[in-house]
Amino acid sequence: MSPINHIILISGKRKCGKDFLSEKLQKRLGERSQIIRISEPIKSEWAKKRNLNLEELLSDGPYKEQYRKEMIVWSDEMREKDYGYFCRAAMSKANHDVVIVSDIRRKNDIKYFRETYGACVQTIRLTCPEAIRFERGWSFTSGIDDVASECDLDEYDQWDLIIENNNELNGEQIIDLIMTKFDFD
Repeated sequence: MSPINHIILISGKRKCGKDFLSEKLQKRLGERSQIIRISEPIKSEWAKKRNLNLEELLSDGPYKEQYRKEMIVWSDEMREKDYGYFCRAAMSKANHDVVIVSDIRRKNDIKYFRETYGACVQTIRLTCPEAIRFERGWSFTSGIDDVASECDLDEYDQWDLIIENNNELNGEQIIDLIMTKFDFD
């Protein structure tokens, strides 16, 4: 198992490009990196609890959307008991030099990583205009887009890097920005 030297936390609203960016960064960094998703242990436990199709929950399709609100409520209840529960579960699979966490959604997620991993943690906030998110399939959903899972980091101001994903830069240019900002050697 390789020691973890870099943890890149990526945050942003739904349909802003977090997965796209994470996959591009992982591809650029190659075999020394891996993507971890906090949502994976959430969806895995939720699927077991409700006897649901895990693969469909992990996809970006309508199946996940019909359970999203209930999953958010349940995962928030779990976080009230132990704010690091899902972060710890996700990181149990981390075994590369660079770990990209593609779905940071709460201040307590950042708190967990900073307390646990210290100086190797770097944060990226990905922003995107609503019109572009809409083109990517997003539409505002009450109880989803106006709760902590989408809004808790709106006022957070300690990002190491903020990137506006507004189609002015292509994916490679965005990755170039990240590679310039963070020293992965």
